[in-house]
Amino acid sequence: MSIKEIVNMNPNIQLVISAADLKEFALELLAEREKSSTQSEKYLNIAETAKKYGVSESTLYRWSRLDYLPKVKLGGKSFYRESDIIKLLNENRQG
Repeated sequence: MSIKEIVNMNPNIQLVISAADLKEFALELLAEREKSSTQSEKYLNIAETAKKYGVSESTLYRWSRLDYLPKVKLGGKSFYRESDIIKLLNENRQG
């Protein structure tokens, strides 16, 4: 039985656990967090991206052509992952 199952059965229980079990529990929590964050990915079309982040549409096209900002095609239309945009902006602020 996992730590998560034990805690869900009785949240007021006191446990003595090994470091290995604690590490496994932490990895499970991180995996769940990663899974939930990828499911809630937000996609913006070109006009929305340009307006929200203050860049021109031609700049977005150029960044896509140069593989600076990957484009995602859905139903024949181009979108950008908001997480990719945020990552790009954070990299530029640090560099």
